[in-house]
Amino acid sequence: MTTNLKIATFGGGCFWCTEAVFQEVKGVEKVVSGYTGGNAPGRPTYREVCSGLTGHAEVIQVTFNANVITYEDILIIFMTTHDPTTLNRQGADRGTQYRSVIYYHDKSQKEIAEVVIKELAQYYEDPIVTEVSEAVKFYEAEKEHQDYYRNNQTQGYCSFVITPKLMKLRKLHADKLKSA
Repeated sequence: MTTNLKIATFGGGCFWCTEAVFQEVKGVEKVVSGYTGGNAPGRPTYREVCSGLTGHAEVIQVTFNANVITYEDILIIFMTTHDPTTLNRQGADRGTQYRSVIYYHDKSQKEIAEVVIKELAQYYEDPIVTEVSEAVKFYEAEKEHQDYYRNNQTQGYCSFVITPKLMKLRKLHADKLKSA
């Protein structure tokens, strides 16, 4: 099968969670945790982003084979494995750095994101607050934040926050997973 590699960038709270989710999705070639959407000069650090003062969001950048999985399917998985109805918050993580946001890389991605949000809105009791913004400079997070769940599965945050998200992913999207 030929490859048709595309990029998707989005944030749904802590990047450790979204990274772990998309590492299991069929057609996903690579997932990189990082930061984008801020206004501070230079390369931000994890500590700076966590302060909430840089304006950056914790995001992941997903490289996927569009011949295996569509951008629409990527977004549906994203929107259903975090809470897109909470403003600047996911669980105990609070601040603009944890906002729900889709960064589009072209006009088509923007249009698809808007349609997916509109279609999924009926399934949520509260309004979806996920931003749709043009992709800007992406900064790869520090090495210790890459493959975080795989390297730290017994750590408390992983056990109590990420593992349940993965269980939800496996229940809702079993047909889209590498192990399926």
